Amino acid sequence: MLAVLLAHAVAAVLAPLVVRMFGRNAFYPLALVPLVSLGWVIAHWGTVQTVSLEWIPGLSMNIDFWFDPLAAIMSLLVLGIGALILMYCARYFTDDEPRLGIFAAQMVAFAGAMFGLVASDNMLLLYTFWELTTVLSFLLVGHYAERASSRRAATQALLVTTAGGLAMLVGIIILGQVGGTYNLSELIEVAPRGWLAGVGVVLVLIGALSKSAIVPLHFWLPGAMAAPTPVSGYLHAAAMVKAGIYLVARLSPGFADAAPWRFTIVTLGLLTMVLAGWRALRAFDLKLVLAFGTVSQLGFLMVLVGLGTRDAMLAGLTMVVAHAMFKAALFMVVGIIDHSTGTRDIRKLGHLGARAPALTVFAALAAASMAGLPPFLGFVGKEAAFDSLLSTTALADPARLVAVAVVVVGSILTFAYSVRFMWGAFGRKRLENPTVAVQKMHAPGPMFLAAPAVLSMLGLAAGVASPQLEKLLVPYSQTLPAEGASDYHLALWHGVNTALLLTVLVFAVGTALFVAQRWVIRLRFEHPPLGNADRIYDATLRFMDALSMRLTGATQRGSLPRTQAIILATLVVLPLVLLFTGSRTDADLRLWDSPVQFVIGLMMVAAALAATVMRNRLASVILVGLSGYGCGVLFALHGAPDLALTQFLVETLTLVIFVLVFRKLPAEVDESRAIGFKLPRALLAVAVGATITTIGAYAINARNTVPIHGLLPDAAYYIGNGKNVVNVLLVDIRAWDTLGEISVLLVAATGVASLVFRNRRFGSAPRVSDAPAVTVEQASAQSETTWLLGGDLIDPRHRSLVLEVTTRLIFPTIMVLSVYFFFSGHNTPGGGFAGGLTAGLALVLRYLAGGRYELGETVPIDAGKILGLGLTLAAGTALVSLFLGAPVLSSAVFEVTVPLLGHIKLVTALFFDLGVYLIVVGLVLDVLRSLGARLDAQIEVNQK
Repeated sequence: MLAVLLAHAVAAVLAPLVVRMFGRNAFYPLALVPLVSLGWVIAHWGTVQTVSLEWIPGLSMNIDFWFDPLAAIMSLLVLGIGALILMYCARYFTDDEPRLGIFAAQMVAFAGAMFGLVASDNMLLLYTFWELTTVLSFLLVGHYAERASSRRAATQALLVTTAGGLAMLVGIIILGQVGGTYNLSELIEVAPRGWLAGVGVVLVLIGALSKSAIVPLHFWLPGAMAAPTPVSGYLHAAAMVKAGIYLVARLSPGFADAAPWRFTIVTLGLLTMVLAGWRALRAFDLKLVLAFGTVSQLGFLMVLVGLGTRDAMLAGLTMVVAHAMFKAALFMVVGIIDHSTGTRDIRKLGHLGARAPALTVFAALAAASMAGLPPFLGFVGKEAAFDSLLSTTALADPARLVAVAVVVVGSILTFAYSVRFMWGAFGRKRLENPTVAVQKMHAPGPMFLAAPAVLSMLGLAAGVASPQLEKLLVPYSQTLPAEGASDYHLALWHGVNTALLLTVLVFAVGTALFVAQRWVIRLRFEHPPLGNADRIYDATLRFMDALSMRLTGATQRGSLPRTQAIILATLVVLPLVLLFTGSRTDADLRLWDSPVQFVIGLMMVAAALAATVMRNRLASVILVGLSGYGCGVLFALHGAPDLALTQFLVETLTLVIFVLVFRKLPAEVDESRAIGFKLPRALLAVAVGATITTIGAYAINARNTVPIHGLLPDAAYYIGNGKNVVNVLLVDIRAWDTLGEISVLLVAATGVASLVFRNRRFGSAPRVSDAPAVTVEQASAQSETTWLLGGDLIDPRHRSLVLEVTTRLIFPTIMVLSVYFFFSGHNTPGGGFAGGLTAGLALVLRYLAGGRYELGETVPIDAGKILGLGLTLAAGTALVSLFLGAPVLSSAVFEVTVPLLGHIKLVTALFFDLGVYLIVVGLVLDVLRSLGARLDAQIEVNQK
């Protein structure tokens, strides 16, 4: 299973390159990935495969997969139809299609994500794949991003399914905590009950219903028809919308008897089947006919797989397979019609059947299965559904009769819109000649027809061979209880029975309804009984926008001091109230251990107080930095050289950044424009300091066990293979924290650049060759000796020859020191963070001495690429550990003996540390490029 996921991940990464090499034909080799993966599924059919990798056991987030009969059925659809859809894309798109490589990558990645979803045993892992499909669906639906309709549809689908997914996440946590396990295979066995478990079940169902477009969360699916047809044929017929059906089918053996289960699923499923079926009769766009038909069928499927009986599950799985085949085929048929004629409007299509007989035949086969005609699989599944509902004891008699009646009505609507689809797309419509669109059509090629042809004929073959198909479906259906002596089997003929009579009724009334379609079309409700879902969605968004504006207006008055005062006042009041109203221990403090601490602390306090009254901004920054340096000295005195080194480096770098920003501000603060009174702010500052001190004192004295820091040296050496406890903590023991922190650094760098560049990110800093020719000539004439290439381009009034010479001499030394910190950090003070800060300071020195052109000469690489490479290395270390069968971010040790260098012990955490190093360097370079080089250029323009 991991190999299947890895294959799709690699194919998704390589897809843009393959498309660039082969154009649209690249979809054929890409289709081999799900096709070969399908071979793995077939080879392991009938067996139960499990994979378990320890990831974050403390949070119950282990990589647990479970491949059973249900996962096999869903994988068959996801991978098999996915391969056919990719082949279809090779003829649907043209070579000049924009962003075709990205589209191909997203389609392949979606197939892998869906496989991961249906094969996940751990519910938290399932949720991860669940949201990954949501994000990929958003990108695929919004493929035509230049169209407002595509952007709206993608956003709508994202908001609805993400909101449902968040509700589902809460439900997963509730069920996991109540049941004592997050693994589906174990949770279904224990199936917790009670009001809290019932709340969890409802929340999980909300996620499933939103994903499968069940009323009232159905409206996003018809809107998603703005996507390219291959997306509709795959995501909205065979894959993504089946995720909710799959989850309900997976949980049904354990939770079908839970109090809210059947009422929620059956009621909403039946309502969806009828309402969406009626809407399909009123649509004129062929894709919308199929979209509303899909919503209707999803309601039908939800009822069957959620009923919780053996026969209903067998019928449901049969219909899942049938629906995936005929609906994907019909969507591809519509894509061919649109591609060939330029329209999907049934009012503009006439005599298409005579012009495209092969396409008509394949469409008729798929539509017949959708209508439930024998001998197609759709007929077999519908017969099984009727029989299971008629004989079920899971519903009380009144509810059972209502369910049967509603399903019959829904089936009548299904039959009617199936016939209407064929008539609207291929009928003559009493026209003597083909319409203009049909006259101008170009005939589809055999490769274009291949995918829908395969699926439509499989629907016929599967119906004829339904007894053999049953052998694949019945193993999972048998996990649910059988009702009485019922032993239903799939077949085309069960004799004359009630189900057959209902089928005849469906055909007769459905035909009459189609004949009366002119009157049906005229039945347009001025006010729909349940309201217009799209308008309700828009009204909800407007309400949320208005609410957020009011809330923001009430709390954010545009005054930064006031906002900070509210935050800090909350920090003071809330913790202290809780501290003094709850139980607490007495605080035992010593002011200092040695007079040196007192002297350093006194200097820090004096510097902090001086910074508050200093009018010169630069002097204030230096005084604040003095407090920071004093903190570093205290770290050093207490035997924490790593913390001291990092504190000194960060404080120096922060000082430089402040100076770069303050260049755009007046040198001194204008007291006449000061906002508010100083005394309240001073009191608040003192209160914050006192609060933090008080909380720290009580927290230290509240310890009642042996502190963990005594175990860290041995853990660092024997687990992390390093003597530097701080560095091992950062890159091994608590590497997850570090990964999150460097991600924040990357976001911060991007935010700074966005604030400065506003409309677009510039590349690397400018080089000397980018300078105006006049400036270069003047510099060459003025200077005989060049210490720094960029220094010659600085205004002589602002140039320091001493600084240039010093920089030229010590820059290599600083970089060597940076590399030393990086390599030695695992056993001595240093590490990737300290090494990156040191390299950043070297770049700062180079920039201050030689200007922005010197910065470009020093590092002629875009800072964004350095940041991306660093994050890739850090995250890649996590993934490599996972695929090697070890916990994420765990370290492996390699020991080799190299001539001259001797015995070398290499820890794989070094690569993670290299990612940290590059991100810190990239952050400094991005700040210098934006706050330094970019502002320099703006200042020069303003001076001219």
